[in-house]
Amino acid sequence: MTNPQRSFLSTGRGKITLTLLCAIAFLDFIDASIVNVALPAIRSDLDFTVQDLQWVPSGYLLTYGGFMLLGGRLADLLGRRRVVVAGTVVFSLSSVVGGLATTSGMLIGARLVQGAGAALMLPGTLSILTTMFKEGGDRNKALGVWGGVAGGASAAGVLLGGLLTDGPGWRWVMLVNVPVCVLVIAGLFLLVEGDRRSARLANFDVLGTVLVTGGMLLLVFTLVKAPEVGWDAGRTIGGLAGALVLLLAFLVNEQRGRNPLLPLSIFRIRGLAAADVTQLVAVAGIGSMFFFLSLYMENVLHYSPMKTGSAYLPLCFGVGIAAGVSSQLLTRVGTRPVMVVGLLMSAGGVYWLSRIPVDGAYLTDLLPGLMIASLGLGAAFVSVTTAANANVPPDKAGLAAALLNASQQLGGALGLAIFSAVATSRTDDLLADRTPVPEALTSGFSRALLACSIFLAGAAVVALRAANSHGEASSAEGVPADAEPVPVK
Repeated sequence: MTNPQRSFLSTGRGKITLTLLCAIAFLDFIDASIVNVALPAIRSDLDFTVQDLQWVPSGYLLTYGGFMLLGGRLADLLGRRRVVVAGTVVFSLSSVVGGLATTSGMLIGARLVQGAGAALMLPGTLSILTTMFKEGGDRNKALGVWGGVAGGASAAGVLLGGLLTDGPGWRWVMLVNVPVCVLVIAGLFLLVEGDRRSARLANFDVLGTVLVTGGMLLLVFTLVKAPEVGWDAGRTIGGLAGALVLLLAFLVNEQRGRNPLLPLSIFRIRGLAAADVTQLVAVAGIGSMFFFLSLYMENVLHYSPMKTGSAYLPLCFGVGIAAGVSSQLLTRVGTRPVMVVGLLMSAGGVYWLSRIPVDGAYLTDLLPGLMIASLGLGAAFVSVTTAANANVPPDKAGLAAALLNASQQLGGALGLAIFSAVATSRTDDLLADRTPVPEALTSGFSRALLACSIFLAGAAVVALRAANSHGEASSAEGVPADAEPVPVK
């Protein structure tokens, strides 16, 4: 057995392994936002309608969130490395198809498949991290880096998307994934030990898989379409009701099944549920901030794609610094204080941004709010991720990672659905009163950003209910009664 006092992260292999795992996470996170700046060029080149164009970003989020729970459970049952490699292959091939797309339908199809591949990659990757870096200090530092990557990826996606779109062209926002995926697959075989399949496919919860995947897909799809068709439309109400029925049926099936896809005992793990809810509410606010702020810079301030992307560069540095500092604070004060303070800082930064004027200046109206939000964002992502994984036994690590990341994707879809309705309603009312377009757009974006800041403050309130973990390794206290011990190799 490995000496528990030895620091794996201090070794060269440990550092390279952490870099590899964070590179996989970066791929998944960045592809949710990298296409946003490229949308005008995509629309022009492939003759997209305005209505269909939203499915370039939304198609990825739909299958990413819909298949996340399945991806996490498959990682636990069939082997983490095996599932992550399979997901990376799917992700890479769909990126090639998307980059070479000649029709709008071909690109949307590629994005749907790409999201499914990402859903196979991410939960297994996070569970590999939490099981390989077992010591408290190592895990805190590793999750600190992971949190920095997660927090900064959305901003980096806008930056990289702008550079690629203004440079070699929009197709490279897809094709750039391919060489990275090749390196990732090679690194997985070299650095991550293969694990045995721990369950037979004959015992796999097929009914539970169909119910939860169908329910999540229908829920995310309905949320994405709600701003367009209306929240009071029969289609929206029916979609939400259908998703609720499927998810309730899933819970009943899991409670009665002998080999459930989602053992409900996982929610007895201290701090897991509160961390997941905090993630959902926080991502609804912070993810939407990037969306509306980018629209403001391009449509009101008339920034180019490259300039819009470059505007987020200081935020990336801020997130990285905050993530590093926060990972050190966790062992001293615990996750709850860092989480609450980080979310309140993010709320303050987004509130600053909600005061944007029509003739805004970057240095006075955008940069201060971005920097405050970035420091809070780095702290929040590190502490939430640590809290959600602190007491999870190794055989449930993939499932716990899937729950956390499903919360993130659902939060992103929910936030855009709600805040897009807020912004559109305000803008339409002003346009009806013959307000000039720039003023009407700015007012709509401002109101949506204000709502984002309220959600972030609400996430801080939810975080007060979270367990105050110091990032220690899993203990018996937090392990469900039905969890089986997993030997340390």
